[in-house]
Amino acid sequence: MKVFIIEDEIPAAEKIQRYLKRYDENIEILGQAMSVKQAISWLDENHDVDLLLMDIQLTDGLSFDIFKSVKIDIPVIFTTAYNEYAIEAFKANGIDYLLKPVTFDALSESLHKFKNLKNRLSEQGKVETESVIDLQAALQMLSKREYKTRFMVKIGEHIRSVTTDTIHLFYAEGRNAYIVTEEGKRLIIDYKLETLEEMLDPKKFFRVNRSYIIEINAIKDVLVYSNSRLKIILHLNFDREIIVSREKVNAFKTWFDGEWFGHWLISHW
Repeated sequence: MKVFIIEDEIPAAEKIQRYLKRYDENIEILGQAMSVKQAISWLDENHDVDLLLMDIQLTDGLSFDIFKSVKIDIPVIFTTAYNEYAIEAFKANGIDYLLKPVTFDALSESLHKFKNLKNRLSEQGKVETESVIDLQAALQMLSKREYKTRFMVKIGEHIRSVTTDTIHLFYAEGRNAYIVTEEGKRLIIDYKLETLEEMLDPKKFFRVNRSYIIEINAIKDVLVYSNSRLKIILHLNFDREIIVSREKVNAFKTWFDGEWFGHWLISHW
């Protein structure tokens, strides 16, 4: 993977470089631009790039100005200290939007989404694995995608099928993952949450933190919690506290408001 960084803060750029190498030592970092002008100059002459990591506020303006001068059809992961630019970011080839200070876990999730998106497009014959991703094609394909509607579970000596419309949540505990049905039954399944997140309809399901994926109709109430987080109250009697992690709060609000496509872009993925 070839990555170019557009960031005017040297410590932030150095941290991103360390995180990229920590995620995958084979990632090739092509360089760094610290301004809109430098970025335009570099992108105008270099096209063999897989991914851009782009701060929004640069020394000489907003990075969106780059798109006015150079045709860019490369996926972008935006970083910023502010969240008011989210919608504009996704109009500019953004596949994720990270609030500063960027953490390794958050960047890893974004890179994971990028790789999954690229692989799905390649598998469906729309692009070659090493070619540049067309974001619009990706979004159209995802909107037409068929999602998993049932899961096979083992109950004692019996094997049964559980449909997703009867599932209130998925959660991970230790090495195992579980389904919790609308009746409150807990059933073990042979999937990791990362895999489930790709299988489930993003209109209906949202991963609120590392351990929980919640179904929209399972939510009874949402409470404002400490440190800018949210607490979810379920319709069923559940003996664990479910907190929306701080980095997912904006995406959750977008999803909860009915903008599932925005949820896929912001969170998501």
